Amino acid sequence: MALVPGTSPSGGVILYTSMGEVEVELYWNHAPRTCMNFFELAKRSYYDNTLFHRIVTNFVIQGGDPTGTGRGGESIYGPTFEDEIHPGLKHTGAGILSMANSGPDSNGSQFFITLSPQPSLDGKHAIFGRVKRGMKVVQKIGSVATNAQDKPIQDLKVLRASTALAADSHLGL
Repeated sequence: MALVPGTSPSGGVILYTSMGEVEVELYWNHAPRTCMNFFELAKRSYYDNTLFHRIVTNFVIQGGDPTGTGRGGESIYGPTFEDEIHPGLKHTGAGILSMANSGPDSNGSQFFITLSPQPSLDGKHAIFGRVKRGMKVVQKIGSVATNAQDKPIQDLKVLRASTALAADSHLGL
């Protein structure tokens, strides 16, 4: 699916995790390149069988790294791409979907979902969606035991990610 100037696809992604389903709505109008990256990676099965490699209680669950180390992953645009920080979008509560990065303009494939309001992340991480369904699953993932490096003691995976265009699904975006 090519992103044509002046148009925005509408669709979301369902993450089938080892603890249940999480359906995310994407903010195509606010972060079109970021949404396209996530949507296309999901469509290409890039996220299938990847770990939630970082879980910080009452903060975030993080995944999207095919190496499972927190140091891997690439975007559909190349190794990294620029931030799409929208001033009207804030990390105001649980269920906000954002890009994980190692600094400005270093987005790849890694993403996180907030477990609570996180205003300290505003302006540093591109928000590109929210959990539409499955927040209890996100909370369950966020409550697992971790080691000192925030890695879950048990493997928690995105078993499969599937895309759905709004017209083809119940997403209604």
